[in-house]
Amino acid sequence: MLHLLLLSLLFPAVLCQGFKTVIGMYGETVEIPCNIGDTKVEDIAITQWKYDKEPTVRGELLSKNKGDEVVITATDKFKGRVSLGANLSLLLSDAKLTDQHTFICMVVVKTIDEHSVKLVIQKLPEAPLITEKAEALEIGKRTKLGTCVSKNASPAANIIWLKNNKPLLSDGNRILINNTVVKQPETELLNALSTLHYSAEKEDTGAQFSCKAEHPKANNLVSPPETFTITYSTENIVLQVLPTESPAEGNDITLKCVADGNPPPSSFNFDLKGDVVKVENANTYTIINASRNNSGEYKCSLIDDPSMEATKNITVSFLDVKLNLNNTVIRRAGDSLNLTLDIDSSAKPTVSWTKGGVKMNKEPKNTKLAYSDAGLYELVVTMGTLRREASFHLIVQGAPVIRNLLKLHDKDGQRKVLICEAEGSPKPAVSWNINGTLIDEKSFDNGTITHKIAVVPSANLSVTCTVSNSFGIDTRVINVSSLFEDVRVDKRDPSEDDDQTKLVVGVVVGLLVAAVVIGVAYWMYMKKSKQGSWKTGEKENGSSEEEKKLEEKVEENSQKADV
Repeated sequence: MLHLLLLSLLFPAVLCQGFKTVIGMYGETVEIPCNIGDTKVEDIAITQWKYDKEPTVRGELLSKNKGDEVVITATDKFKGRVSLGANLSLLLSDAKLTDQHTFICMVVVKTIDEHSVKLVIQKLPEAPLITEKAEALEIGKRTKLGTCVSKNASPAANIIWLKNNKPLLSDGNRILINNTVVKQPETELLNALSTLHYSAEKEDTGAQFSCKAEHPKANNLVSPPETFTITYSTENIVLQVLPTESPAEGNDITLKCVADGNPPPSSFNFDLKGDVVKVENANTYTIINASRNNSGEYKCSLIDDPSMEATKNITVSFLDVKLNLNNTVIRRAGDSLNLTLDIDSSAKPTVSWTKGGVKMNKEPKNTKLAYSDAGLYELVVTMGTLRREASFHLIVQGAPVIRNLLKLHDKDGQRKVLICEAEGSPKPAVSWNINGTLIDEKSFDNGTITHKIAVVPSANLSVTCTVSNSFGIDTRVINVSSLFEDVRVDKRDPSEDDDQTKLVVGVVVGLLVAAVVIGVAYWMYMKKSKQGSWKTGEKENGSSEEEKKLEEKVEENSQKADV
């Protein structure tokens, strides 16, 4: 009771030091400072904490005399929740909104000083959520999109609506926002509610709507984004043709009716060149195995609004190819091919020919066939996705003809190689009039055959190559000297060759002179015989036997001269 007596005696000397504001967080321990200035704690005789319970009534909380323990005097809602800090501050645990009072710290040193502190309790709002969401938004019609709720805050949160993270502002027309705050009676915490009425546009399809709760202690509280179905009537309708490339004959063509309404129309009328077909729960119609007769104008429209229609002209491309030759074509060498190609198409096609797999520069229109023209001819005609193919195998037949007959030495010089090259079809048979070793026979290709044999002639020979098939036969002769003669000639000295040549020339000249002399002598003999014989009935030219002998003699001399 001593300290109360002292306080009553010193009351006239109480000094009011003003007050400050302290913000504490809801549910946490709040420290309310006692502003003792430069005064040391050990110099303070008495410390006492009170609060303004009512405008004219103060409630006691605790007190402490120098050297004594703290005495808790709180008997109301602060009981068991207050304590004294080391610096004489008041510690208030489990702060509530009902704790918002003015607290007074009174200290006694030589005088009595009072320090007032106003306590404000704040609480972060809960994360906002969009409730009462609309099932769909209709274009041009303002609809309640939803209500954003941010609960249990102090002070109440300020709610801002966002579309694609950009703020929405109420304009009283397309956008209308109503904000309210509701106090929880038990806790006195505040719930913030904001209702958005929104008139959607087509561009809002897929847009993300959210709301943000602004608070002095937090700025990043945003609700999960929400998307809404945007409904609107069909404004545009398009008829598509699949595949998108030019439709081709023989392929399927799919007509697809695309409308921009939401929800989109599910049933359509397809006008197939005057024949209307109703399709329900689908937006496509397929023409199976289209032909050129399917070319024309097509339409599609809404069943519930036939005036909403789309039109498309379709041209079905076609390609017809007719070749007068096919399979196996047989012609005689020298004949013409007589090829005709007829193409009927909806556009200019590309034509290509190959012979034996090799591309040709032009169409095979041979007017005079050779054996080399034989082979497999393939035609490819293309136009867009269309492709037509045709082919024929040309066989050129005829009697064989030997084009070359050659003789060569082999590499070692021990044999002679004879080569017979011939053309003809069917494949000619090749034969020789001498025995030889077959070296090579090239495969029969384009009516050409090459036959090689090796021989070892011991004397000068005349060798014949004969080729034949069902159409005829041909032969050719080549002179082949003996290998011995070739060797002897090869071994002679060049100077000897010159001397022998001179000798041969002299012999030939001598024989010619002798033949002339004999001829002159015979002529003179015959002349004398005619002049001296005038017998009736005798032959003017002598007996037939004599003539025969003279003729043989002249022939013999002539042969010697040739040699």
